Amino acid sequence: MSNLESVLANILPKVEKPARYAGGEWNQVQKDHSSTLVKMVLAFPDIYEVGMSHLGSHILYQVVNDRSDALLERVYAPWADMEHELEKAKIPLFSLETKTPLREFDLVGFTLQYEMTYTNILNMLRLGNIPIRAANRCEQDPFVLAGGPCAYNPEPLAPFLDFVVLGEGEEVLGEIIDVFKDWKLRQGKRRDFLEAVARVPGVYVPSFYSVSYGPDGLLKSIVPTKSGVPKQVKKRVVRNLSAALFPTHPVVPYLDAIHNRGMLELFRGCARGCRFCQAGMIYRPVRERSRETLLKQAKELLGATGYDEISLSSLSSLDYSEIEELIDGLVENYGPAGVRISLPSLRVDSFAVEQAQKIHQVRRSSVTFAPEAGSQRLRDVINKNVTEEDLLVAVRSAAEAGWRAFKLYFMIGLPTETDEDVLAIAALANKVANLSLKSGRINRVTVSTSNFVPKAHTPFQWEGQLPREELKRRQQLLKDSIRGRKLEYRWHDPDQSFLEAVFSKGDRRVAAALERAYQLGCRLDGWNEHFRLDLWEQAFADTGLDPSFYANRIISEDEVLPWEHLDPGLSRSFLWSERVRATQGLATPDCSRERCSACGVCAALELPIQHRGEGL
Repeated sequence: MSNLESVLANILPKVEKPARYAGGEWNQVQKDHSSTLVKMVLAFPDIYEVGMSHLGSHILYQVVNDRSDALLERVYAPWADMEHELEKAKIPLFSLETKTPLREFDLVGFTLQYEMTYTNILNMLRLGNIPIRAANRCEQDPFVLAGGPCAYNPEPLAPFLDFVVLGEGEEVLGEIIDVFKDWKLRQGKRRDFLEAVARVPGVYVPSFYSVSYGPDGLLKSIVPTKSGVPKQVKKRVVRNLSAALFPTHPVVPYLDAIHNRGMLELFRGCARGCRFCQAGMIYRPVRERSRETLLKQAKELLGATGYDEISLSSLSSLDYSEIEELIDGLVENYGPAGVRISLPSLRVDSFAVEQAQKIHQVRRSSVTFAPEAGSQRLRDVINKNVTEEDLLVAVRSAAEAGWRAFKLYFMIGLPTETDEDVLAIAALANKVANLSLKSGRINRVTVSTSNFVPKAHTPFQWEGQLPREELKRRQQLLKDSIRGRKLEYRWHDPDQSFLEAVFSKGDRRVAAALERAYQLGCRLDGWNEHFRLDLWEQAFADTGLDPSFYANRIISEDEVLPWEHLDPGLSRSFLWSERVRATQGLATPDCSRERCSACGVCAALELPIQHRGEGL
């Protein structure tokens, strides 16, 4: 037993859920560091149960570990009790597979899924004995990289990252490892590697770009300072999804993870065009896996994990072109063995209920629908393209088919929202709870509201978030209007949503407040019991930053955006025209079913205008 393992044997019994830090799970890959040239650790900046539910991490884990010249291990953000024990014992944060300290890896890769994890990134670097700021790292330090949806505006994290990966990682990560391998064999200097990796399509090196501001405090320009560096970094896209690697032997968590089940990714992208949805914009175009590929992957996945549930995981899974045939095949093959098939949420139509009825033959649960807005006017603004009647017909079909509990998701504070729109949520929920049914009954309707957060690369990226007090007022208005024994209301904290908006729309100046908040003790901000708004307010004051400048201010059409130099393929003119259409309440059709909406993705990525099938 090594010295670290001996110390851990004394530490782990003292912390909540020691399995978070133990490693040794089924399907874990453990390689010899001394005989492997490139060593990388995938750092998920949230706790184990959340990180183990992330499909992208499982994909990258296999991408790297399938190579003979590289290894990839895992590390997650420690809970407060484990952080205390690590510091008390003077043990650096380590990987799960081999208990190797983070500083001993070549590459430390963070996945940026959610802005509220940013202080965790700084904390994990410090606990791993890695300088927090990239400028302070020496030749012996690992390179710190990041990717994921928040990488489409990484500017608040720019001083802490050596480089950023834009887009899908399966192919580009291999190219990065090849560049690193060549650089390591040549024994180059740190800057030599950054210059080489900056030439890899989809890679952004923040230190090679200069940011300037005008006297009014507005962003003036973001320009490359080194020759050969692109003015705009274009995202990477996997063109043939059926041929892409998929993890059929994922690591099986010891603990009950948030999504403790097998996952099948039916397709990537979404063409429905909801104007608030960043994922629906940045993951374009739509690319599907073939049904034959998915059925083969399901067989391998169940055989390698022992899971008794498979989730059909995509942005809108029921939009898959062969969804009926796929569900029929899965239910026929695995239903008799007690394997459940699940969907994250249902489309608001009767077809969705028909498919849900097939997959819930084994066990019934609640049904989730996401109308997003209570009034038809506001649904038109956000391009939701569903009606009240669609929802009521779907709920009636589900209730008469045997479902008793329903969850309805809405947003508060969407652009142009009025009190009437808020009250319409309560009215719609009441109609659902009191539907007249031929058979069956409705026992419970749970209304959940999140707060609108403007996101980069969406038609609403120019919008401001409502002030927190106004969001709280509207939440109270809705709470007072939702009455009845069948109805329940849940809402998200506006203070956390405010901070999310600051980082969602932030530029590099926000990094100083982030670092100061971390120094004051902020971490695990996405967890209510750890979120400290008072410390964040002190951090903003200490660094002279006005957070409302980012969260609440409406941006003008001609203003330079902090993410202007990062290109997901969407044209700025398309996004602005969608914002205009929103104010007019005009719908934009799903381009995979009707006509091309001229978003620019296919042209920018030199792809044919095609949104279905195995390849592009």
